[in-house]
Amino acid sequence: MTLGALGAALVLLASGRTWSEGTAAAERGISMAQQASGQEVTALPGALAVVGLAALVAVFAVRGAGRRLVAGLLVMSGAGVVGASVTGLSDTTALEEKAAKVAGLTRASIEGVGHTAWPWVAVAGGVLLLLAGLLALRFGPQWPAMSGRYERGDAPAPRRAKAPADPDRPEELWKALDRGEDPTGGPGR
Repeated sequence: MTLGALGAALVLLASGRTWSEGTAAAERGISMAQQASGQEVTALPGALAVVGLAALVAVFAVRGAGRRLVAGLLVMSGAGVVGASVTGLSDTTALEEKAAKVAGLTRASIEGVGHTAWPWVAVAGGVLLLLAGLLALRFGPQWPAMSGRYERGDAPAPRRAKAPADPDRPEELWKALDRGEDPTGGPGR
């Protein structure tokens, strides 16, 4: 499961880094450099990495069919990260939106677009999440589950017999007084 945690960390790291950069051509020959992070290009890999982290923890908390279901969710998270990251490799929509905002137009062109290696890091993280999910599907039924030691069973817990009260304890003396009894035992004591 270290693979999955490493994969999710890579995806979250890559999502915050610059994925693409280019130059926005504004009016009068002015051009401005623009950058778009992974979150701006597509927020899906980061969100799926968080889902993958939750599934990694849950895989050990459940048993049987629940474990297979959670492992399948982990596989789908990894596959989704890979798909979204590959799609974001050549996407220039976020750069064009930024260029339009800077130029004050509804639409602006972006020139000299370049892409960094961070989308590929996100792809690698997604592959690690996918592999962790496949391993959980294959070997998960043999893994130990969290202990049910503290779970409440169906049968009621046996009650302990109440220890006889010690009449010389101060709280017992007060209880006897509250009941209207003579805690000293009357004339015989």
